[in-house]
Amino acid sequence: MNKQSMFHQLALIEEKVGGLYQEIGQLKEGMITLLEENKNLLIENQHLRERLQQRERELEKRPKPKAASGSSSRTKKEKTQPAVGEGYDNLARLYQEGFHICNVHYGSLRTDGDCLFCLSFLNKQG
Repeated sequence: MNKQSMFHQLALIEEKVGGLYQEIGQLKEGMITLLEENKNLLIENQHLRERLQQRERELEKRPKPKAASGSSSRTKKEKTQPAVGEGYDNLARLYQEGFHICNVHYGSLRTDGDCLFCLSFLNKQG
């Protein structure tokens, strides 16, 4: 093997190594993105679990309704319609816990402070 072909072969290997470094860099960036997303999802899941446990405790503390002997039309309406404002209260609670309630980012974690869309939605409902 002559010196020129050895130099050429070395240059090709160097290019291949450079390409591998670029691929490793891209994989590393992708891995960082996945790790951040995973961490956000773990936080969101933890918040949702805590909220679910809190809700279950609240439901356990509520007195169970007694069956009425004579059912009037008024009690039937009360049974079929949820309490006024209950949905609004739930949305407001979710917002205070750090989640979006607007149609743009519903359910995702709020990381940049208050969301104007969410606040606008809360003001319309309240």
